[in-house]
Amino acid sequence: MDWKELVEQAHRYVEGGRLDQDEMDYKLELGRSMAEARRSVLARDQDCVEAVIDAFNHKNNNIVNWQQKPPFIDWVRENPDEALSAMREIWADDGRTLSTRVRAFADRFPRTVTSGKGMRLTTISVLLMGFDAERYVPFKPALFRTAYESVGYGQPRADADEAALYEHALGFVDRLIDEVRAAGLGRPANRLEAQSVIWAIRSFGNEIEARSTLGTEDDKTQELPIGLDDLARDLLLDANQLRTIEELLADKKQIVFQGPPGTGKTYVAQAFAQYAAGDDQRITLVQFHPSYAYEDFVQGFRPRLIGSRPGFELRDGPLLQAAGAARSSEGEMHFLIIDEINRGNLAKVFGELYFLLEYRDKEIRLQYSDEPFSLPENLYIIGTMNTADRSIALVDLALRRRFHFVEFHPDKPPIKGLLERWLERNAPDMTWVADAVDRANEKLDDRHAAIGPSYFMKEGLDDDKVEMIWKHNVIPYIEERLFGESERLVDFDLRKLRSEGDNRDLGDDDPGADGADDEET
Repeated sequence: MDWKELVEQAHRYVEGGRLDQDEMDYKLELGRSMAEARRSVLARDQDCVEAVIDAFNHKNNNIVNWQQKPPFIDWVRENPDEALSAMREIWADDGRTLSTRVRAFADRFPRTVTSGKGMRLTTISVLLMGFDAERYVPFKPALFRTAYESVGYGQPRADADEAALYEHALGFVDRLIDEVRAAGLGRPANRLEAQSVIWAIRSFGNEIEARSTLGTEDDKTQELPIGLDDLARDLLLDANQLRTIEELLADKKQIVFQGPPGTGKTYVAQAFAQYAAGDDQRITLVQFHPSYAYEDFVQGFRPRLIGSRPGFELRDGPLLQAAGAARSSEGEMHFLIIDEINRGNLAKVFGELYFLLEYRDKEIRLQYSDEPFSLPENLYIIGTMNTADRSIALVDLALRRRFHFVEFHPDKPPIKGLLERWLERNAPDMTWVADAVDRANEKLDDRHAAIGPSYFMKEGLDDDKVEMIWKHNVIPYIEERLFGESERLVDFDLRKLRSEGDNRDLGDDDPGADGADDEET
């Protein structure tokens, strides 16, 4: 894609007539709310703390990731002097340059509240909307990264701070506006419109071309690229949750999916990597286990015959192989998927990589090599972690600080309701299974050990297959979880769980009804 193609996509979207309704109106409303918070802070109103919290927690603030909102709000509420002082730095209209004000705020914005330059800048950009939402646009790391790649605009320097990242992004939207004007078109005419158009057609960064679907002469419709939405439909997940994953990866480049077995962590990791990388050859999959070591993962000596005599050779593990492949094809996304990441001795397996995971722009000498090594910027790591096994459920804080974590639990998005959606699509007569699993999880009362939906997401699912899965997969799992509490197993009888659901559907509140049904059965 080049600038001409991007302008054509932007024009098709604008001509579709949904720019204001879909993208502009809510952002302008958020900007007005943030402007009121700015006025209150600069005026030192008595209720300025609540004004900031209300604005940041505005219903239209879908710019800041939902995981980042609570820590920011807690910071403002618990450390008002520090937080308000920082905001006066960024909101003061005192003649200082934009970069100076952003850096002044960033210096006072604790990294314990929000870490990662991309995520920090997202928060900063929302605050800047309090000046002029059409001039200071929301920043989303994944959005701008894919936009830069799509037209060869060039990524910002690896050592760029929040201010430099924002100036780079503003330069990009200004360039789009200039290209639109050069083509003789009217919109996007300001920075917010340009950012909004890019957001709307964001999938172009994954090599998905805009598609124009024409109806009759009287009824023409435009279909924009929706690659991430296509993936969400295939996976039966919420596209916004996948966008969150994309943004978290753009921020730290490392992410862990954590949850009980059967929640699709590995499946989603592979599907997302295939979507983002666009080629299976750019994906490396490994699985950690207790005997897995640094020499297996990074680099180590392995026995081999040298001539006719036994000897050793230094071999690269999957980490170095993936890094080498990524470095040889800059501009392409490469993924390393680490299944069951917490089953290995992480400090031993990662070694000095702990440093490189945090400092992608630095080099370090590896244990078995004199050559300096760094992790390439285009290598992304997705780990999966089982939370049901308490013996391995915890990982050290050093690793947690270097990865973003996404929950895959049946009682929360993106997994909540997944089984029901799958059954409605593939086995509509079997939707009772989703109810039975939900009730079983309520009785287990341990979200980290809940029964995942993938047990039953099987082709040709019928009553017999459900009975087989329940008897040979689910019940043994529950017996392990309830060791020493065998009297509770009666609550997990499949027929009883199904009967409870049938009675609930009929509105039967008779406490003796279930017992009568069980006895007849």
